[in-house]
Amino acid sequence: MRTVFYVSDGTAITAEVFGHAVLSQFPLPFEQVTIPFVETREKAHQVRQRIDDCFAHTGVRPLLFHTIVDPDVREEVLRANATAHDFLNTFVAPLESELGVKAEPRVHRTHGMENRKLYDDRIEAVNFALANDDGISTREYDEADIILIGVSRCGKTPTSLYLALQFGLRAANYPFIEQDMGMLELPAPLKANRHKLFGLTIDPKRLHEIRNQRRANSRYAALEQCQQELSRVERLFRQEAIHYLDTTSHSVEEICAKILEATGLRRQLY
Repeated sequence: MRTVFYVSDGTAITAEVFGHAVLSQFPLPFEQVTIPFVETREKAHQVRQRIDDCFAHTGVRPLLFHTIVDPDVREEVLRANATAHDFLNTFVAPLESELGVKAEPRVHRTHGMENRKLYDDRIEAVNFALANDDGISTREYDEADIILIGVSRCGKTPTSLYLALQFGLRAANYPFIEQDMGMLELPAPLKANRHKLFGLTIDPKRLHEIRNQRRANSRYAALEQCQQELSRVERLFRQEAIHYLDTTSHSVEEICAKILEATGLRRQLY
């Protein structure tokens, strides 16, 4: 199995994201190693040694994806016996030419606290998502950017948290439970914020599997119960003309991207 090193003088998130995107195009398994905060030549030498040891052990040159700003640190890491790919500097020179501005590289700029307000907004969005998870409270719905609704375990909570953490959006979520199914309608707090509602649904068999992991062999997890709840909630979505998405075959990243596309909500980038 080929070993991949993601190395950075920052968090290494950028190297990981770019690297994963590229490697996902190849139907091969990879042993992945992430090494963040390589900020000194001494640390760079340790990384170089680790990569060389990997090569000596496997006999196959590791892949190296890096985003290192400091040229001295970068030079030391690049002495390693690996196939290196530089994500940041590959694009800097062409952009300098296009923009007519010289780049000013600085460590931690991408995922640091360069813009304190954006950082604070993101933390507040996460706190909002936690405080307004699963219908715990509806008092702050007027402050929400979006309110996700659907049956229990269809993906509302992870989606809310991802929207908050990645995009700084204040996302609340509200569950429809078995007791709601008799006369299913939008409760008053949802009606008052109807323009913020977005529905999530899921395949009944998949919901059955998820619920069964949580409460095995319960009425809550029964396939028939899942089918009934989903049928009634989807009917409500159609009656109220609420846009909704089937989450069955989508990752949380894909779900969030589709929600942003459908709603036109502006994303903050971090």
